[in-house]
Amino acid sequence: MSRYVINILASRDLTEIADYFAENSLEAGERFFREFNRKCQQLVAFPNSGQSYAQIRPGFRGLSLDGYIIFYRVLDDGVEILRVISGRRNFPSLFEEPN
Repeated sequence: MSRYVINILASRDLTEIADYFAENSLEAGERFFREFNRKCQQLVAFPNSGQSYAQIRPGFRGLSLDGYIIFYRVLDDGVEILRVISGRRNFPSLFEEPN
């Protein structure tokens, strides 16, 4: 059975995005989260459809969504959503390993 799981960092990202939409436009937020769910279902069906971000970390992939990037990795039984980040952010610095 293929599925998607959302890890804790991605969950925090989604909470921040929801908070933003709650203050600015509930309707836009509802559209965003419907589309997020649709994109995640697409990734389950076609896990390699996103762009490779192997330069950041091996196995990283990403799919764009309304100015955000859904970062994920392919699992044996689906995909794990790692982060949901604004496309304007500096991606490599967000994924640096702590010293």
